[in-house]
This record gives sequence, structure tokens and C-alpha cells, in this order.
Amino acid sequence: MRNTTVLVSGASVAGPALAYWLSRYGFDVTVVERAPALRPGGQAIDFKGRVQRTVLERMGVFTDIERRSTGATDMVLVDSAGKPRARISGDFTGGDVEILRGDLAEIFYKRTAGQCSYIFGDSITALRETDHDVHVEFEHGPARRFDLVFGADGIHSRVRALVFGPEQDFVHHRGYHYCVAGSAPAADRDEGPRRRVCYGHNAPGRLAIYGGPKAQQMYMFAAPELDYARDDEAAQRRILTEMFAEVGWKVPAMLAELKQCPDFYLDALAQVRMGTYVSGRVALVGDSAYGNTLAGFGTGFAVVGAYVLAGELAAADGDHTVAFPRYDEVMRRYTKISGNSNPGRFLAPKTAYGIRLRDWFLGSRLFAAMDRYAADAKDNIDLRDYPALLSR
Repeated sequence: MRNTTVLVSGASVAGPALAYWLSRYGFDVTVVERAPALRPGGQAIDFKGRVQRTVLERMGVFTDIERRSTGATDMVLVDSAGKPRARISGDFTGGDVEILRGDLAEIFYKRTAGQCSYIFGDSITALRETDHDVHVEFEHGPARRFDLVFGADGIHSRVRALVFGPEQDFVHHRGYHYCVAGSAPAADRDEGPRRRVCYGHNAPGRLAIYGGPKAQQMYMFAAPELDYARDDEAAQRRILTEMFAEVGWKVPAMLAELKQCPDFYLDALAQVRMGTYVSGRVALVGDSAYGNTLAGFGTGFAVVGAYVLAGELAAADGDHTVAFPRYDEVMRRYTKISGNSNPGRFLAPKTAYGIRLRDWFLGSRLFAAMDRYAADAKDNIDLRDYPALLSR
């Protein structure tokens, strides 16, 4: 088989999923992750539909995910006095099964650690492709050569920037920012999956959620691109506090609690748009290639993309010149289902009238039809049985 030594950048979801399949097919896999260790907890992510479940079952992890699932969380949207206005079912926000990102990463890591080499606390700083391999330089470790390199390092992908071009050419701001703070309470996870309720409150262009399906606190607000350093958490906390300073309901108490919350992440709602996911000996998978923040497709796209990319390489006996175009074609067609979906406009309408219209829509038959369409779209791919290659 050709191109047996491969480097995967990123150890969250897409990276370990890709590492799992590549190692099963006989590739020598190294995974590099800039964080010093696996990130525990984090926001909840979900899977939905036959195709995504099939991939997880073929990985042998679906039962583990079910065992550690968070359970569904219905969101009740309330006015400033706490009176209910509308309800969003946890079946819509949480898919068929929902799990904390850190728990999923741990499951994937345990499935791959014995067959793959993981390097934590390091990152790629330079890539130079030759006719035969890719010369890779790292921030801390010595330079190495790999046959193929894969960017699974998220919407702010370093690999994408090094190979395809600057982030602003591909990552498009959707007019909103979001913040997640705090993981789901440990007691909830210990009690196992169950139906829960959280509460959210809208002001024009803003949404605050407490005890929600993605994190203990969640915020969303309309704003142009903001100028702040991604590693300056203090500045980000100030921005959030200023944006919600005049919002009522229980938001003042939430902001006071936020000061003591160690888990904090603020970013823009953004969509990655690329003409191709591959270039020479480098390919992108997951959010680095087709991310669309909070649109409900990211995690599913990541595991399906990893499955297809590794499977096409195995089917082509490691020949990336054959496998990469096939992967690109399949995933470009599949990821079209996210379209121009912008969750900000739906969750945080910019006017009081827009909030009332959204609340009406949530109780209408139109919303139920939209939910069914989205669920069906996630199965709109001809999923090849690549694992059958192992029995040949």
C-alpha cells in the first residue's frame, strides 16, 4: 500500500475518528494536538439519522455514546418575567443521541491510543510538500516527514491556513457571536440520560440560556466581526458582559456567576466555504473543511467525513491522487445540506417582531416540517461499506 505514514492535526472529534479508520486499514498514524491533554467536559454535541448512526456502529462506539449521553433537554423560551412564550424540543436540539464533546473525544481516544501515536502540547508551524512526501515542522518537536497530512483542527485550522491560504478567504462571519460557559453538571451525567428542561430569554439580537443543552450557560448576540485576541479571555468576558448588561430576566445573576466559571469560550458564528477540501498530499476533514457553527451538522459531518476519507484511501490502496478527488466529490455533495443555515437569525432575531414571529413558528406545522426535512437531509449520502475491504 502507498502513503502509509500519515499525520493528523487535531484530537477533538474529526481527528481521532479519522485516526481510527486509517489505523484499521493499516496506516501508520500520528496525531498532533496543541492542547496539553484531552479537553474534558465542554459543550454537548449530537448525532442524528441513519447514516451517522451507521458510521458510529461500524466504529463500535455507538453503545458507549448511548451509555454516556446527556439525555434530551427541552428549551422553554420565557419573557422578562419568566412567563413561557415558546418551546424548542430537545429532540430537535439534541438529535438522536447527545454527548459532551470531551466524553466523545475520550471514547475515540481510547479506541485509537493503542494503535496510533498521540503528541499533545505541540502544533504544526510549516508544511512543505515534495514529490514524495510532506516535510512538517512543529512548534516544539523536531521536523518530520509524512506521506500524507490531514487537517482536522477546527474552524480556525492551522493546516488550512498553511496550505490553502489565510482564514479570511474561507471563513465567513454570519453576523453573530456565541459563548458557552460551563459543562453540564456532573450530577446530571451520573444520573444517566433523562428528559430535562432549560430556559432561555431573548432581547432583540440577543439570547441567554441557562442550564441548556450545549453548556450550563450559553449566549448569542448579533454583532459585526469583533476585534479581540482569541487567547485574551479577559477581553472576551468584558465584551459579553457589555453586550448583555441591559438584558433582564435572570441575566444579571448569570453574569455574576460567569465571573467564577472556569470554562469559557467565545467565538463568531461562521461558515467555512471552500472550492475543494484537498490539495496535493493534504486533505481537510470536519470543521476545518465544512464547518458551520451551531447549525446542527458539524459533528455528524466530522465522523462521516473521516469515514469516507479513510475508506477512499483504503479502496485506492493508499493512492491519494485517486482517493482525495473521490472524497472531495462525496463530501461536497453531502455537506451542501447545511446550505446557508444561520442559527443566529433563528435563535436571536434582531427585532421584537422577529422574536414574536419565531415564537409563533416554533408552534406551527411549518417547524415540524422543517425538522423532518433536516433529519432526512442528514441521510442523503450513498454510504459505502468500506470496512468490507478488511475481509478481502
